[in-house]
Amino acid sequence: MKRHLLNIVGEALIEDVIPILLAAFHYNLNQLLSNCIERVAKSDLDNVCLEKELPPEVYGKIRSLRLESEPTAMESDLDLEKKIRRIHKALDSDDVELLKLLLNESNVYVTLDEAYALHYASAYCDPKIVNEVLSLRLANVNLGNGRGFTPLHVAARRKEWSVLVALLNKGARVAETTPDGRTAIDICRRLTRAKDYHENKKQGEPSNKDRLCIDVLETKMRSSESENVGVPSQEITYDLHMKLDYYENRVSFARLLYPAEAKVAMEIADADTCKVDLNESLTAHTTRLHLRLLTLFKTAETGRRYFPQCAQELDKFLVDDTTCLFEQGSLEEQRLKRRRFNELKQELLEAFYKDKAHRNRTSSSSSSSSSTTATLGSSAPYKPRRK
Repeated sequence: MKRHLLNIVGEALIEDVIPILLAAFHYNLNQLLSNCIERVAKSDLDNVCLEKELPPEVYGKIRSLRLESEPTAMESDLDLEKKIRRIHKALDSDDVELLKLLLNESNVYVTLDEAYALHYASAYCDPKIVNEVLSLRLANVNLGNGRGFTPLHVAARRKEWSVLVALLNKGARVAETTPDGRTAIDICRRLTRAKDYHENKKQGEPSNKDRLCIDVLETKMRSSESENVGVPSQEITYDLHMKLDYYENRVSFARLLYPAEAKVAMEIADADTCKVDLNESLTAHTTRLHLRLLTLFKTAETGRRYFPQCAQELDKFLVDDTTCLFEQGSLEEQRLKRRRFNELKQELLEAFYKDKAHRNRTSSSSSSSSSTTATLGSSAPYKPRRK
C-alpha cells in the first residue's frame, strides 16, 4: 500500500497529494511524507492555503524549501504579505467592519483582489461572511488566483451549497474552467462518491449536501446553456412555475399556521433573498426562479425534518381539490368545501401539536432522570379539541 502511494504521489493532481501527505504525517510514514513535502514545495499551491490546512511543522518544512529555491524576497513583497495576512485574519474573526477599516487605511492599503479575499472566504469562512464580502462589491467574483481557480472553483472543493448560491447570485460563471479544463461541477463531482450522491437520507437526517451542491451547479449550468441557445422552452418554464406554485403555497401555509417555526426554517434556507428585478432578462428571470425553488424546497425539507407528522398532513392538505375555490359551485358544494377545509386544517393542527409534544418529550428525556423519563413517556401528547 505504501509503495502504491509512493508511485502515485508524482502523478496525482497536486490537491490529491494533500490528503496523502496528511495520512503520511499522522501514521509516521517518513519516506512518503518526505516525497509529498517535496512535491508540494515545488507546486503552485499558495502558502496561505498550505498554512491553513497543514500541521505547522509540515508547513514550516515546505516554507523552508521554497525559501531555499527562491531569491531573497523584496521588502515590498514581505510588506504586501503582512497586509494580506491582516485581511485574512479579519475574515477569520468574522469582522467585516475591521476589514473595511483595513481597506481604507492609506498606509497599509491592499485590495480584496490582491489578497484573494473572496477566494479565502469561499474556502474557509462562514457563508454569512462570504455574503458580506460580496455585498461590498469590491471583489471580482470571477477572478482567477495564482492557480487559475475562481472563487466558485474554490467553493466547489469545499462543497458548501450556500456559498455556491451566494457566488452564483453575484455573477459567478459556472462554465468557467481551471487551467486544466475543469468546471466547478467537475470539481464537485470528482470529490463526491457515487454512493454518497445517490444515498437517500432517512427522515430526520440532514440533507445530502453532496447532491445539493451538484444540483445547484447543474441547475445554473442548464440555465446558462438555455441563454446561449435562446428562450427556455414553454414546457420547462411551465413545469418550473407549477413546482414554484406548490412550494410557495406550502411555505405560505406553514407561515400562517405556525409562523415561529416557519421563520426559523426560512432563515436556515435563506428563502427571502431572491429579489425581483423588473428589468431582468427572461433567462435571468428563469435562473432566479430556479434559485427561489431551491430555497423553498430546502425550507419545506427543514420543516419535514422537525415536524414529520405535520408535513404528511400538509402534503394531503395541498393536493386536496375540495379545499379550492370556495366561491364556485352550488351553495351546498361551497358548504361542503368549507367543511372539508376546516377538517383538514384541524388534522394539520393536531399533527403539529403531536410533533411539538414528541420534541418536548425527546428534549426532556435527554436531560432528566430515568424515573422522570418514564413518567414523560407514559403521558399522552396534547390534542386540540375538534370544533
